Amino acid sequence: MRFHTDSLMLLRSPLLGLPHAFTTRVGGVSLGAYAGLNLDDREDDPRAVAENRRRVAEALGFGADRVARLHQVHGTDVREARPGVQEGDALVSTEPGLLLAVGTADCYPILLADEGAGVVGAAHAGWRGTLGRIAARTVEAMVARGASPARIRAAVGPGICGERYAVGVDVARQFREAGLGDSVLEREGGPHLDLAGANRAVLLGAGLKPEHLWLSGRCSTESEFYSYRRDAGRTGRMWAVIGLPGAGA
Repeated sequence: MRFHTDSLMLLRSPLLGLPHAFTTRVGGVSLGAYAGLNLDDREDDPRAVAENRRRVAEALGFGADRVARLHQVHGTDVREARPGVQEGDALVSTEPGLLLAVGTADCYPILLADEGAGVVGAAHAGWRGTLGRIAARTVEAMVARGASPARIRAAVGPGICGERYAVGVDVARQFREAGLGDSVLEREGGPHLDLAGANRAVLLGAGLKPEHLWLSGRCSTESEFYSYRRDAGRTGRMWAVIGLPGAGA
């Protein structure tokens, strides 16, 4: 598969009716180690990344200047979304015409929406964020803005799958002690971690209905995605994006 291409490959959840997507690395103009739809400009050509970001925003009906994103720190802070960059690991919004974005390359992206209440959220969940229940904190922030856990629908996008995610015994112990022991997989050579399953458990614990949860089932180590582990740290980033349509959209 060619990663340097004009055609975007975006993944969507059947549960979410609002504009949203989980990007892949297919459909951008970046080259080399970042070939494709890289959305992180820390090491790649900023002009290529700007074009990639424009393509994603416009594919969903948003302006490239109406994107709220994060300097992610593997914490549990939830921010009220605004255009530009803030520090934290989750965003919530009631503002039409604003596209929320979180970046990943093995960590799990989570998109949430209570369409009736007009509240959306996006969270970045690595093992630290998952352990800190960043998904539940995002639900709490959405509820504070009028959402209901019984109405919120959540989509967990591609991330590193349990069979590929070996962790140390200390991390495994922390998950067991936090009541997330079902996500620890005992394998020859040491424990592995099912972060998708752990985040599903966190969302259920936050009051979401099982039928309102969707997991992509895709692993970020597959060739269509960027993967920090697979590529030994030199790789691009995908985005998970969601937003309330603006007037006239």
